[in-house]
Amino acid sequence: MTDSWERGRSVLAAAGVPPDRLAHVGPLGGGTYNTVEELRLTDGGHYVLKVAPTAPGLSHEIRLLSAEAEFCRGAARAEVTAPRVIALDGQWLLMTVCPGEPWDGSLDAVEQAELRRELGGQVARLHRVTGPGFGYPSGVFGPLAPDWRTAFTAMFDAVLDDARRFGARLPRPADEVAAVARAAYDALDEVTVARLVHFDLWPGNVLVDRAGAKPRIGGLIDGERMFWGDPLADFVSLALLQDIRQDEAFLAGYRDAGGQAVFDASARLRLALYRAYLYLIMLTETIPRAVGADHLEWVQKAVAPQLVAALDEIEATDVS
Repeated sequence: MTDSWERGRSVLAAAGVPPDRLAHVGPLGGGTYNTVEELRLTDGGHYVLKVAPTAPGLSHEIRLLSAEAEFCRGAARAEVTAPRVIALDGQWLLMTVCPGEPWDGSLDAVEQAELRRELGGQVARLHRVTGPGFGYPSGVFGPLAPDWRTAFTAMFDAVLDDARRFGARLPRPADEVAAVARAAYDALDEVTVARLVHFDLWPGNVLVDRAGAKPRIGGLIDGERMFWGDPLADFVSLALLQDIRQDEAFLAGYRDAGGQAVFDASARLRLALYRAYLYLIMLTETIPRAVGADHLEWVQKAVAPQLVAALDEIEATDVS
């Protein structure tokens, strides 16, 4: 705790906040990559501090805090509930706090449907935000690409290289996965505008605020995985291990807010590619993170079949 206290005071000083106002430092749960702490001040100020890990990770997991800051700035432009950036350094990010707790299973059916509709509207607004090019804003794979195919294929190849390097247990050999994905790459050319994609909007990163008469979306958090690309990619984590096409409430809110959600042949191929990408990440990251046996078993039982299903869908689609 001494190190956290000293770090908190140092961060506040760098952000232009008198460090002697620091009254409390404590860990925040839910983070799976960065160290996350809350800072409370004597004047009532309340911030979230994220600190980057020093252990090696996947190839794209470099300068993720700069990507999260980019997400927060984009969310502010879109008037979407999300943290606001206070200060950013190479190894830490200081942000405001959003109200609420991570989405859990305590909502009734009516609350769930209303919140999914509200979430759909917020995500549609996020997707109006455009970027200067395609890919990860951190520059981990070089400058932003002029087209989505170049950016996404580099992202996909990198996680396959990670899988080979770490010896990840995949349900199909990495070379086979690469060959199947290549058959669908022409569909990526349909995407001509780089839009903000959060890419990690599973329920744990959606806060629900219960302070009012009814639950509301309190904030979209942990935007460190964001990239500029195809907004369809967000539909994977929004329906993690499921099918977004079955989420009528979300899609209604998304379309009512101007979002485009048409699942034609090209869109289905791209969605299968993005599912394969996320599930490859989930299978591969278990190695550098040294997760426990229970999580490894869950990934093999729950995630590996989803990767196979995505690849099967590509193979079953006429891409000629």
